[in-house]
Amino acid sequence: MRQHPFRGIRSRAATLVAGALTATLVAAGATPAHAAADDTERPTAPGPITVVAIDTTWVELTWAASTDNVGVVRYPVGARFEDFGAQYSTDTNSIRITDLRPSRTYTFSVWALDAAGNSSVSNPTVRLTMPPGDDQPPSAPGQPVAYDVTDTVVRLRWPHSVENVALDRYEVFRVDAGGTLTRVREVYQYPPVNSAQVSGLTPNTTYTFVVQARDEVGHLSPLSTPVTVTTLPPPPSCAVRSVVRQWPDGFVAHLVVENTGTTAVDGWTMTWRFWASQQVQGIWGAKVVDRLNNSYLRVGNTSRNAVIPPGGTVSLGLVATGTQLPEEITLNGGLCTVADE
Repeated sequence: MRQHPFRGIRSRAATLVAGALTATLVAAGATPAHAAADDTERPTAPGPITVVAIDTTWVELTWAASTDNVGVVRYPVGARFEDFGAQYSTDTNSIRITDLRPSRTYTFSVWALDAAGNSSVSNPTVRLTMPPGDDQPPSAPGQPVAYDVTDTVVRLRWPHSVENVALDRYEVFRVDAGGTLTRVREVYQYPPVNSAQVSGLTPNTTYTFVVQARDEVGHLSPLSTPVTVTTLPPPPSCAVRSVVRQWPDGFVAHLVVENTGTTAVDGWTMTWRFWASQQVQGIWGAKVVDRLNNSYLRVGNTSRNAVIPPGGTVSLGLVATGTQLPEEITLNGGLCTVADE
């Protein structure tokens, strides 16, 4: 026990009060601290779980009480659905659990704890499917829109489906020849997000995708309106010759970009490393498109130099602040080799 800060003689009245309080606690059935600390015996397992009452979103459970040499203080109760779980607690042998989901199958478990923290073993479980509370399928998702398309990746987003209870997931299908549907993505996040990335595609190929919603009961929505998108050609191979003149806090760079591939580049963007603290003071032969993550500058072709034939070149220049010179240069996503002159 923690020692009183005053080490003088305790009054007889205080002693009598403390003794009376201890007697009252023991008489009321409380477990003295030393008894709990010395207790190493586990409680017996609770009896089988019985469903007393149930509705679409709640259930009341009971079980035969555990026994213990000192006394059971509480019953933790677990509720698990697939990989998701929650834990509740009660000091009696029954509990009412709310905020459950219709038609979901839960596994409920219960065990006993005594004052010393000893837990029962071989504890009972019961697997229970909640009554259905949803008799309507979701509406069709909105038509998907393709964005950030590359040679092998298409990103899709779509307006949400409307559901009267709760959506479980979205499924993205590729529409093959003859109308055959091949599922390529499932969006499981809760609540499901209305976007997905489809990867592993073939460059320069046309694909059609549709989206379908599924609610928690398993009802399926109608298919969305399809979207058709063509992946980009594979990134061109390229080589860059750069001539740079620097001063203490800036530079001017002349870049000559060569298409070293076998097919023409028709419309292009280039990126290179460019810190957030740097500013473009002048550019020619290209136009600024945007900044990527404050670490890269992206520029695009002008109306006069969009096409770079195999073996052909395009020239551009940049005046900028800072000391980070153009490097990690890409042409339409393909990394170029760079040679300084």
